[in-house]
Amino acid sequence: MALTASAPRRTRRRYGGPVQGWLYAAPTALFVAGLFIVPLLLVLQMSASDWPLLGGNQGLNLPKNFTAAVSHRLFWESVRFTLLYTVITTVILIGLGLGLALLVQESTRWKGFLRTAFLIPSALGLASASLLFYVLYSPIAGPFAALMKSWGITFLGTPEGALWSTVFLIVWRYAGFYMLLMLVGLQGIPDDVYEAARIDGSSTWQTFRHITVPLLKPTFALTTIMCVTGSLLAFEQFYILTKGGPDNSTLTIVQLIYNVAFQGQNSLGIAGALSVIVLLALIVINVFQLRLFRSPDEN
Repeated sequence: MALTASAPRRTRRRYGGPVQGWLYAAPTALFVAGLFIVPLLLVLQMSASDWPLLGGNQGLNLPKNFTAAVSHRLFWESVRFTLLYTVITTVILIGLGLGLALLVQESTRWKGFLRTAFLIPSALGLASASLLFYVLYSPIAGPFAALMKSWGITFLGTPEGALWSTVFLIVWRYAGFYMLLMLVGLQGIPDDVYEAARIDGSSTWQTFRHITVPLLKPTFALTTIMCVTGSLLAFEQFYILTKGGPDNSTLTIVQLIYNVAFQGQNSLGIAGALSVIVLLALIVINVFQLRLFRSPDEN
């Protein structure tokens, strides 16, 4: 009788785990399917179809959408600017994030205050931060309007000014976040390694170059992938600050997708083709970065 009663319990233990696991994973799976897989399939369908903004799918139009996307008069210009912006922001954010992390790592009197001060801008939404800087850069209502007028300064009126003004906004907004990631990586380095380096007589620069940087390789991989991906998909800051101007000099590839879909051509098919091109480029770039930061023993 005891054996018979224990059988259902063993059955529940055998099958209850996988069923419970699927039940726990179901909300996340539905979330991913609804917000990623379904839109991805829709974009793939758009890229292969003649799909105007108004009117719905007009039939298969596979090669023409991609040729029209690549031959768009602003395609290569937007690609060039997006890559330039990505390189600038990646170098500055990772370098500054590491510098700030090294600064606040030491147990000083102002450590807690500095960590909080550097991290506070990260709590502000990017769109809100862009609107804030749009007012600051305004030659009419901004706090520096009189100074800009007397000195003939314009933040957003020239291609170089618009680029670096936007870069300053992004650095202000995200430097604290990358500082936090770098700080986590630094705190993961064992103190015994630094102690051994001090015993061997290594200088501060030698310790940083031969110990800190190599052991931060996983952190560099994470921050680089995040920064490159975010920069390649930049939209809000340029849409709010510059609208792609002046003279399309700050037009990113995502802005071009938006313009093709909702302004000018009103073609979701060509916009979908551009989106697929960007997705493939992101996959290739991220795979290259992962291979670049892979340890030799992982090859």
